[in-house]
Amino acid sequence: MTQTSDTTSYKDIKQTVLQRIRSGEWQPDALLPNEQELAVEFSCTRTTVNRALRELADEGFLERRRKAGTRVLSAPQRQARFTIPLVRDEIEAAGGTYRYALVSQETQTAPDWLTARLALRVDQRVMHVRCMHFSTNTPFQFEDRWIVIDSVPQVEQADFSSIGPNDWLVQTVPFTNVELTFLASRADATLAGFLDVSEGEPVFTAERITWLQGQPVTFAKMYFAAGYRMSTEF
Repeated sequence: MTQTSDTTSYKDIKQTVLQRIRSGEWQPDALLPNEQELAVEFSCTRTTVNRALRELADEGFLERRRKAGTRVLSAPQRQARFTIPLVRDEIEAAGGTYRYALVSQETQTAPDWLTARLALRVDQRVMHVRCMHFSTNTPFQFEDRWIVIDSVPQVEQADFSSIGPNDWLVQTVPFTNVELTFLASRADATLAGFLDVSEGEPVFTAERITWLQGQPVTFAKMYFAAGYRMSTEF
């Protein structure tokens, strides 16, 4: 009879599971090894593994079903206090036809302002994506997004030519905290061209930062065309 001891705590197991999800080792919808297999790997009891997986399920990272096993949630938001909105859904709910267009995608060292804003290392690499969202061929939103590669390593292989970075992130990586800021920005020449507004015109702007267990995932600015209206319910 094999004996195990709790040389590994449930917190250690939680951290390891989260790292495997973030790194892409365990992809969305992937089945995890069963509790007995994990207990052997971590040299602990099944009770310790069960507690770690149960807490991760309560926090919205995993789904557990009897006889079906434990899998990584493809959009781990069920327990989140805030659901990341999808611009496609917003446009289609208003009766429009959604169209997406990639403007640019490049990997670079984080600029100084972003390093300061997200408390990154000075040499930290990010993926910078700019894209347009249209409603029935009318400009709806210009998205300017920075994704921290250390937090989402698989983004280096992502192709945003056919899927927006927000949709991709919702499908790929969970989040635990979000910061939202709403403001009016004045459109520069580039933004005015994308949104079909006059240069210098005020534009409704939303800033969003998401974190995963204290680690910054993404910083995004969404600029909306004239006539945009936001409403919410609690």
